[in-house]
Amino acid sequence: MDLLALADFNLVARHGGFGKAARQAGRPKATLSRRVSELEASLQLRLFERGGRALKLTQEGRALFERTGVLLTELEEAAAAIASGGENPRGTLRISAPLLFSQMAMGKLAAEFAKKYPQVRLEVTGEDRNVDMVEEAYDLVIRVNPKPDESLVGRAFLHDRLVVVGSPALARPDKGEPVPAVVRVSGERAVTWSLRSPTGPKSIAVDPILKLSSLPMIRDAVRAGVAAGQLPISLVSHDLAAGRLVHWGDIDAPDTTLWALYPSRRLLSARVSAFLEHLRLAFPEGTPDELAAYVAW
Repeated sequence: MDLLALADFNLVARHGGFGKAARQAGRPKATLSRRVSELEASLQLRLFERGGRALKLTQEGRALFERTGVLLTELEEAAAAIASGGENPRGTLRISAPLLFSQMAMGKLAAEFAKKYPQVRLEVTGEDRNVDMVEEAYDLVIRVNPKPDESLVGRAFLHDRLVVVGSPALARPDKGEPVPAVVRVSGERAVTWSLRSPTGPKSIAVDPILKLSSLPMIRDAVRAGVAAGQLPISLVSHDLAAGRLVHWGDIDAPDTTLWALYPSRRLLSARVSAFLEHLRLAFPEGTPDELAAYVAW
């Protein structure tokens, strides 16, 4: 098999079209098209569906891309490491991270990482969807309480927990009386909050008077005294310490855990290893207090 043609195929598949791939690589579109056609002829397989405006991988093309894209990247990284005289992190590192963690910590993390490793071009996307690492060419993803996935491995690096908080001016409800609550637009459907207590979980009935789309928005509304809210302790610990908010109790649920994940079949690149170590040094114990202290700057 022609490795150069295979590399051109991966380039087109990664960018989703001959035009985008040509612009990215600075090569003629016609050359890439010819090379991919030659690869298809040698394999006797159609790798792309070319009808319409969008260029889509066939089932065979997707399988080839998933199995060869990582290997070609590793070859490129090995050659770059040898050329640079060692395993110094270099090249592009693409990361997908949850929106809240991105807003709270990734700006500072990225800046500190860039100072340590100036030869790495770091790209971070903050979003709450589960990205396809192979198809979307991410090197590392950060996920909250991820489901088991045989294709991914990684490590937990940070823990958090949910608490119910309210303004000091907000009266706690009498037993059985619902409390005015700020909740998320999506995801939070409960009509009660179950809180931990020494004698077992106790419930607080809630009346969702306000629905907002992000946790920082909920925190700001709770600060304003309109209602109580359910929030990560790392997001409100400074408000609790300053007396701006009052802790009503911990939600009776498993802790929130952030994981850094990468494809299991891939040899760990120097830049991914460097970022994993960067996370470990930033949060050595992985506690909510460490996250709160890290973002208070």
